[in-house]
Amino acid sequence: MLRSQFDEELLSLHNQFYEMGMMVSNAVHKSVRAFTKHDKALAHEVIDQDVQINDMEVRLEKKSFEMIALQQPVTTDLRTIITIMKASSDLERMGDHAVSIAKSAISVKGETRISEIEADLSDMSDFVKKMVDNVLIAYIKTDQKDARTIAKMDDRVNEFFDLVYGKAIKNMKQNPDTVVSGTNYIRVAQYLERIADYVTNICEWIVYLATGKITELNSNHDESN
Repeated sequence: MLRSQFDEELLSLHNQFYEMGMMVSNAVHKSVRAFTKHDKALAHEVIDQDVQINDMEVRLEKKSFEMIALQQPVTTDLRTIITIMKASSDLERMGDHAVSIAKSAISVKGETRISEIEADLSDMSDFVKKMVDNVLIAYIKTDQKDARTIAKMDDRVNEFFDLVYGKAIKNMKQNPDTVVSGTNYIRVAQYLERIADYVTNICEWIVYLATGKITELNSNHDESN
């Protein structure tokens, strides 16, 4: 196998991974917009597009295994392929959480809404989307310094979650009509928090790509999410 052909295949993997990441970033943004704007058509768009995201992950994984089996890459190349495989699996899960948010948008049936919390969720999702976009750039540059900075952004996401949770509980206590929507707000904030956890996972894979070491960047995040 000629080196140039291997490099071309590796570049193609990189590009597919980046494209998949942009689709996931888009899905996160659209799903929360669908939820806060009560836009069921947009929510259905997110759910339909998820098929493409899943297909891309399957293709990436298949190609990665082929390249490992046929070309037996060593050191840096192997690390690159492993990173793409692992990080694309994190992206796929982020896409699943965007779908869950979209489904929450569809299930809303004229319950009493709390616009203040919806504004907080919108801000939270903008912040999480920024993390997703930044991690894709850090991945392209194999920038472990940026990856470590992005992982620290997760603390702010946890603060957003606490804010939404606190306000939702307070409203639910004061006005029983908000119980259904309040529960939904907490659920959406939870999905966003998990998406940020997966971004942190990808940050860890970028550090691995740069250094060859598996490093846990956020001691508080739970792999099982």
